Amino acid sequence: MGIREFPGGTPRGKGIAIGMRRSPDVSPRRLSDISPQLRQLKYLVVDEAIKEDLKWSRSVEDLTSGPAGLTSIEERILRITGYYGYQPWAASYKREERPRDGPGPTEAPAGAEPGRAGRRACQCSGPRLRKLSWGLAVVVCVCASWAGSTQLAKLTFRTFDAPFTLTWFATTWNCLFFPLYYAGHVCKAEDRQSVKQRYRECCRFFGDNGLTLKVFFTKAAPFGVLWTLTNYLYLHAIKKINTTDVSVLFCCNKAFVFLLSWIVLRDRFMGVRIVAAILAIAGIVMMTYADGFHSHSVIGIALVVGSASTSALYKVLFKLLLGSAKFGEAALFLSILGVFNILFVTCIPVILYFTKVEYWSPFDDIPWGNLCGFSVLLLTFNIVLNFGIAVTYPTLMSLGIVLSVPVNAVVDHYTSKITFNGVRVIAIIIIGLGFLLLLLPEEWDVWLVKLLTRLKMRKKEEMAEGGADLGSGPRNKSRRARPSFAR
Repeated sequence: MGIREFPGGTPRGKGIAIGMRRSPDVSPRRLSDISPQLRQLKYLVVDEAIKEDLKWSRSVEDLTSGPAGLTSIEERILRITGYYGYQPWAASYKREERPRDGPGPTEAPAGAEPGRAGRRACQCSGPRLRKLSWGLAVVVCVCASWAGSTQLAKLTFRTFDAPFTLTWFATTWNCLFFPLYYAGHVCKAEDRQSVKQRYRECCRFFGDNGLTLKVFFTKAAPFGVLWTLTNYLYLHAIKKINTTDVSVLFCCNKAFVFLLSWIVLRDRFMGVRIVAAILAIAGIVMMTYADGFHSHSVIGIALVVGSASTSALYKVLFKLLLGSAKFGEAALFLSILGVFNILFVTCIPVILYFTKVEYWSPFDDIPWGNLCGFSVLLLTFNIVLNFGIAVTYPTLMSLGIVLSVPVNAVVDHYTSKITFNGVRVIAIIIIGLGFLLLLLPEEWDVWLVKLLTRLKMRKKEEMAEGGADLGSGPRNKSRRARPSFAR
C-alpha cells in the first residue's frame, strides 16, 4: 500500500510477510538472525504520498527523517525487528528534544525576534541586578557597622578603660538573634509556627536529641569561649594601636581560614591562595616595621593577629564539628552563645573589677550611650554578615570588611596623630590585595581562560568583518563606475 516493491519480482504483500516476519515470543539476538531484513533495508523507502497517512502509527515511522534524508542503519534494524523492546518513537522524541548545537549564552535562536531576545535578557538580568543592588546595600551596611563599631570602641576607651567588660556587654546582646529571626519568620513565612515548634525544629541542628546539656558543653561552650576571646583581643588591640592598623591586620583572618581549612578540612589546594597568605604575612611584618619595633605597637599587632587567628579557628571548627547551618539554626546558635556568656562569663568582669584590673568609678560616669551604640553596631554587623547571603553574594559581603580600612584611615587622619609613611601604605595595600585574592572562586582560572577565548574569538570576528568590508569597498566602487565606462 505505497511501500515500493523489492527488486527480484517478489510481490509486495508476500515480501513483507515473509521477509519481515519474526516470532512474537523470541527476539533475535544476533545480526545473522535478521540478515534477510538487513539486506532489504537499503530498498525500504516510504513513499512521499503516504507519509501523512502513516503518522498515526508508532510502529511505522518516517524513515526519511534524519540527516541527508536517511536514518542510521542501527535505528532501521531496531525499528523493523523490535530488537530488545526498542521503541522508535521514544528515540525520535529524545533526538528531537536534544539540540545538536545549542545557542551560546547571549545567542538567540535563528528566526527569533530581537524584541523577544531583549525581553529574555531583561528577565534574566532582572534578578541579578536586584541581587547586585542588595549587595551594594549590604556592603555599605557591613562597612559602616564594622568601621563605626571600631571607632566607637576607641572613643569609649577614653573614659571607660575596660575592654573585657565591653566584650561581655556586647556579647550579651547576642541573645536577641533568635527573637529577631522569629519576628522575621512570622512576618515572611506562609506556614507560621509557634516559638516552641520553631525552636524544636532549629534544635535538630545539634542532633536527633536536640539541645541537651551534653551538647551545650561540648558543641556550644567552646565556641562561646572563642567568640569572647576574639572580641576581647580585638578590643584590647584598639587600646594599643590605631584603628586603621587594627582593621587591616584583622583582614588576615581570611588567610588563616584558608590555611587551617587546607590542613584540617583537607580543602582544595589553590596556588593563588597560598600567594595571598604569603602577602598577608608579609603585610604583618611590614606593619610591625612601620612604627618601629616599639613595645606598644608590637603588643597591639600581636593582639590583632591573635584575634584573627581565633576567629579563623572558630570558623574552621564550626565547619568541622557542626557543618553548615540554616538561618534559623544560625540564629539559635548565636543566641545560645549569648546565654553562655551570661551564665558563665559574667563572673570574670566582676573579678576584674574587684581586683582593679578593669576598674571604673563612679558608676554614673559610665558612657552607657557609647556602650549601647557599640553593641548595636556589632549586633548589626553580625546580623548582616550571617543573614546577608539570603539577598546577595557572599563575596560582596566580604568586600565590606576590607572597605572599612580606608574609612578608618580617613577618620584616623583627622582625629589622631597617625603618620602614613611609605611602609605603612605598602603594608595596607599588600594585605588588601591578599584579601581580594582570597575572594576569588575556585574555578577562577577556568573562567579566565573562557573569557580570554571569547575575547580572541570576538577579535577574530571583528578582523574578519573589517577585511570583508575592505574587500567589498572596491567592488562597489567598480560596480558604480561600470556604467560610466559603458557610456
